[in-house]
Amino acid sequence: MYKDKLIIIGAGGHANACIDVIEQTNLFEIVGLVGALEELHSIRFGYKVLGTNSDLLEFSKIYKKAVIGVGQIHTSQPRFFLYQELVDLNFQLPIVVATIAHVSRHAVLGAGTIVMNGAVVNAGAKVGENCIINTGAILEHDVTVGSHTHISTGAIVNGDVKIGDCCFIGSGCIIRNGVSIGNNCLVRMGSVIKSDIESGITFSFKHSYE
Repeated sequence: MYKDKLIIIGAGGHANACIDVIEQTNLFEIVGLVGALEELHSIRFGYKVLGTNSDLLEFSKIYKKAVIGVGQIHTSQPRFFLYQELVDLNFQLPIVVATIAHVSRHAVLGAGTIVMNGAVVNAGAKVGENCIINTGAILEHDVTVGSHTHISTGAIVNGDVKIGDCCFIGSGCIIRNGVSIGNNCLVRMGSVIKSDIESGITFSFKHSYE
């Protein structure tokens, strides 16, 4: 079976998890990774770090598809700027879904989004471009997630919730049905969100957002 060649941008922990999910799909041939200068020529699960970001123009002449394997916690900027650079270089950014995740056929995922092991994206959910739906996260029915947003491990996003662009929703967060969260918000792990959060807010797990 023919497999599209694919390069992973990033060579850290999130890239390792991406490798596992990409291998599961059996749709792509990982040709190598792009990492930092000090990571050059190192091996990740059998795949070599072939170059750095300064080599992306040359790689774009050889490979058509790329996955962003850089994680996101405090800021979405590294993933956001990488996404823009890859698009400008005419890379295609495929949607990748782990074989042991569930994405409803009535859900919509944007380009460059990855859905990790055990995650659920339920009917009517819409997820933007370049998002991470991480291990065990749940997006219930009719949830909307903007682009460049990371829904972290084990987060529970209940029905009709709206989350903006460039957000981070930490591990184990619970978001009440119908809540809206603005753009550029950081919600720390374990937080319980019961009402709307305006754009630009960093919210701590120490207090429920009533």
